[in-house]
Amino acid sequence: MKIGVIVPAAASDSDGGKPSWPAIASFARAAEAHGLDSVWMFDHFFHKPSSGPIDGQLEAWTVVSALAAATERVEIGTLVLCSSFRHPSMVAKMAATADEVSGGRLILGLGAGWHDAEYDAFGFPKDHRVDRFEEALAIVVQLLRGQTVTFDGEYFTTRDAVLEPAPSRDIPVLVAAFGPRMLRLTARHADAWNTAWFGAPDERLRGRLDALDDALAAEGRDPATLECTVGIEVRDPATAPPAEEDGDDRAFGGSVDELAETIAAYDELGIGHLIVILQPMTEASLERLALALARR
Repeated sequence: MKIGVIVPAAASDSDGGKPSWPAIASFARAAEAHGLDSVWMFDHFFHKPSSGPIDGQLEAWTVVSALAAATERVEIGTLVLCSSFRHPSMVAKMAATADEVSGGRLILGLGAGWHDAEYDAFGFPKDHRVDRFEEALAIVVQLLRGQTVTFDGEYFTTRDAVLEPAPSRDIPVLVAAFGPRMLRLTARHADAWNTAWFGAPDERLRGRLDALDDALAAEGRDPATLECTVGIEVRDPATAPPAEEDGDDRAFGGSVDELAETIAAYDELGIGHLIVILQPMTEASLERLALALARR
């Protein structure tokens, strides 16, 4: 099982209250040095809570492109690009380019989006999000697989679109999904699937795995051909701030040995890639995660 981490690109990820490229690059290189398999970037402009200040974040594709040049071995993934923020043909073009810069290390994660405040602030349409996603996914996958694409949809249009130069490999496409329709689209088009966020494996996770199996069966697809990835939150109880009392907190907050056991439990479930949010998002937390992996 591969292990990856989310990089600290939001204001709340930094003690200084402002994300910085040197901190992101240092964190990613430290993850690589500790033997982790991947680094991941959220696709948000900001998060606006029900109360309190806006939590701003750096733009996803810009950071991904920089990480492609700043690292040497780790895979670099998006968790996940919102299909409403960029035209799908441009997403495919950017993915092919970033994969080339990275030497074939990109994982293109895609999703339908959810945070209404971002759509309103930046003027993106928030209606029919799954409809838009279905069209976008079809265009992106066809382009990445070397096809010339003419698509006349309700939301997106292409005319003889083609990626030149062509991608150097089949770039893996990951879809984050949990609803029945999104799971069917995952089963139909994706190379990998993500569900999040969890602590230790629980019945909620098993329910989502069962729902994915149902979608794969409905599409006549062999489950062995789709990689399952799971996002988990890991809190260092000694240094992380306490969880909000009114929040739906599922973060794992046990000891290093207990964390090693939890990671092993995901491996036993057949999860192909575990993607970790560390709390706090520091290089010391990375060292703690690496210690747990060594004890697994």
